[in-house]
Amino acid sequence: MIAEGSLILFAGFALLLLIGAPLAIALGITGTAVILIEGLGIMAVPTNAYNGIAKYPLLALPVFVLAGMMFERAGVALRIVRFASAIVGKRRGGQGVVAILVCMFLGGISGSGPADAAAVAMVMIPGMFKQGYPKAFSATLIAAAGSTAILIPPSIALIVYSVLVPAASVPALFAGGMLPGVLAGLALIVPTLYLSRKNGWGNASDEETPRLWDSFKEAVWGLLAPVVILGGMRTGMFTPTEAAVVAAFYGLFVGVFVYRTLDLRKVYQVLVESAEISAVVLIIISLAGVFAHAGSTLGAFDAFAKLLLGFTGNEALMLVMITVMLLIAGMLLDAVSIFLVFLPILVPIMLTYGWDPVWFGVLITMNMAIGQFTPPMAVNLMVSTRIAGVSMESTVRWALWMVVAMLLAMTLVMVFPQLVLWLPRLLGY
Repeated sequence: MIAEGSLILFAGFALLLLIGAPLAIALGITGTAVILIEGLGIMAVPTNAYNGIAKYPLLALPVFVLAGMMFERAGVALRIVRFASAIVGKRRGGQGVVAILVCMFLGGISGSGPADAAAVAMVMIPGMFKQGYPKAFSATLIAAAGSTAILIPPSIALIVYSVLVPAASVPALFAGGMLPGVLAGLALIVPTLYLSRKNGWGNASDEETPRLWDSFKEAVWGLLAPVVILGGMRTGMFTPTEAAVVAAFYGLFVGVFVYRTLDLRKVYQVLVESAEISAVVLIIISLAGVFAHAGSTLGAFDAFAKLLLGFTGNEALMLVMITVMLLIAGMLLDAVSIFLVFLPILVPIMLTYGWDPVWFGVLITMNMAIGQFTPPMAVNLMVSTRIAGVSMESTVRWALWMVVAMLLAMTLVMVFPQLVLWLPRLLGY
C-alpha cells in the first residue's frame, strides 16, 4: 500500500499539472508540502534544491545550450542544408531526406530537439513548400527528425540521465545513443520517400542544385564541429563538460571570424537567450531535487515501483507498459522533465530485472524522442508548426507515419540491446 504522504505527493503533483501550473512549481510545492506535513525538516528544502544542481556533469548543460545557439545563429544550418542538397540532388523526396540528414547532423551540435527543429524549419520549410511539400508534412517531418537530437551525442537529455543514474557515464551514453539515433533517422526516410513518390512531391523547383565542392567548402566549418566535440572526448583531450566549452568557443569563432554572421549585438542576444533557456531547465532540476527527497524519504517511489511490478512479472510486458506510459508522458512534457519525474520510479524496476543502465537510458530516451513530435502537446511540433504557420491538428495524419517508423526502430533497440551496447564496449566505456 502507498502511504498517505506518498498519495499527497503524487496526487498533488498531478493536480497542479492539470490546473496548468509550471512543472517546476508543481515539483517544488508538492515536495515542500509533504516535507512539512510529514515533519521531515524544512531545511531539507533549500539543501536539496541546491544539491539537485550541484553536480559536475550538469555544468555541460548550459554550455551545450549556448554552443547550439551559437551554431544556429552563425548560419551553419543554411550551409549544411546546401551541402546536403548537393549530395542528395533533385529527386522525389530529396528535400525531405535533406531535412532528416541536416536535423541529425545539427543534433550532434545542439543536443536539443526543439532547437534543432527550429533551426532546420526556418531554413527548409519555404523551399520544401515551393517543391510541393505540404507545410503540415514539412513541419511534422522536421519535428520528427529533430527528435534524434536527444539521442545523437551530445544529448542534453542523456547528460541529465547520467546525473540521475550515476551507473551510466556520460561517454558511455553518448556512444550508446549514436547507432539508435542514426537508426531513428533512417527509419524516417522510408515513409518520407514513400509519401513523396505517392503524392509527387519534390523535383518541381527550378532552383539550381548547389555544386558539391562549393557547398562543401562553405559547410566544412560546421561539419567539423561534431568531429571536434566527439573526437576530443574520445581521445581524452577533454571531458564532456570541457567539450561543451570548446564547442561554444568554436561556434563563436566560426560565427564571428569565418562566416562573419555574428556581431557583438547578436553574440549578446545569444548569451541572454541561452541563459534564459538554461535557467528554466536548471530551476526544474533544482526543485525536482526537493520532490525526489520527499519521495525517497517516504519510500513513495519504491512503493510505486512495487505497484507496477505487481501487475506483471513478465519482463517484456513490463517494458511495453513502461513504453506506453512514457509515450503518453512524452506528448505532454520534454525529455528532461520526464527523467526527473519518472526515473525515481523506473530505476528500482531496472534494478529488479537487471537491465543495463546505458541500454535502458537510451531506450527510454528514444521513447521520449517519439513523444516530442506526437500531438497534442509535442514540444518539437509546437516549434515547427509555429514557423510553418499551420495548426497542430493538421499534422496528425502525417505524424502517425513518423510515429510508426520510429516505433519500429525502437522495437529493434528493445529486442537487440547490442545496438546500444556495442559501441560503448568497443570504445572501452
